[in-house]
Amino acid sequence: MITTARPAADIASVGRLRLTDPQAIRRAAAARPRFDPAGIARPLFILAADHPARGAVAAGGNPTAMGDRHELLARCLQALSRPGVDGFLGTADLVEDLILLGALDGKLVLGSMNRGGLPGASFELDDRFGGYDARGIAEGGLDGGKMLLRIDPAEQGTAQTLSATAQAVNELAERRLLALVEPFKSVRENGRVRNILEPDAQIWANNIAQGLGRTSAHTWLKVPVVDEMERMMASTTMPTLLLGGEGGGDPEAMYASWQRALRIEHVRGLIIGRTMLFPPDDDVAGAVDTAVSLLGRGDTR
Repeated sequence: MITTARPAADIASVGRLRLTDPQAIRRAAAARPRFDPAGIARPLFILAADHPARGAVAAGGNPTAMGDRHELLARCLQALSRPGVDGFLGTADLVEDLILLGALDGKLVLGSMNRGGLPGASFELDDRFGGYDARGIAEGGLDGGKMLLRIDPAEQGTAQTLSATAQAVNELAERRLLALVEPFKSVRENGRVRNILEPDAQIWANNIAQGLGRTSAHTWLKVPVVDEMERMMASTTMPTLLLGGEGGGDPEAMYASWQRALRIEHVRGLIIGRTMLFPPDDDVAGAVDTAVSLLGRGDTR
């Protein structure tokens, strides 16, 4: 169990506020200090925790690690309090909990948009937009939205996801909000969808993702670290953030792979979740501090 500077009573108070004063969320969102737009030019570290809304609660070998909301909030609070953490990606439930706790003041906040592709479901690749929409992101004072785009030519549902992603890119761009697209080439094997984490597959997916919508002016990509990163990243001119995956492997090798990839000019930072929130040694602060140090900013904001 993680302990934070905030007592457990503070987290418990969120539930009481939701019961007695649900409009407190709107007021807190309106009053929240926003991210300084000048900060977008520096390498970014963004904490991601949108996995549970898709039923993906495994982390670090534990199949239900992210299932306890109070524990997850405690870990998010600890990670967000570390120097150099710029922002947060999540669904409305987590974003609003953290806004009520004051943990997102001054942070860049991205709303997760399509959480309908539940792991193992027959409709997994018909990944419906059941989370944030562009209107909700704008009204909530967020900075942009993130879309998961798994592309399998053999799955009819991929067409619906492509169309919905293009619409979301358009609606975010109309509001001058960041559209973060996370593309993969995917395949269904034994009833489960697997992302193909190979350079050629990622090049293929990147090219499809960056062409969606009537403008790409506000589009960024979120990509995995794969072999031949320089060749893979030559497939795009979009600002790009690196994702971290489920974790559970060799931490030193993972950090080294991120550091190498961060040398590529248009790789603009890290957007990491489970590997930071549930590291093998359970030291959330240490994991976050190590990841932030890879950005080479030399600051301790």
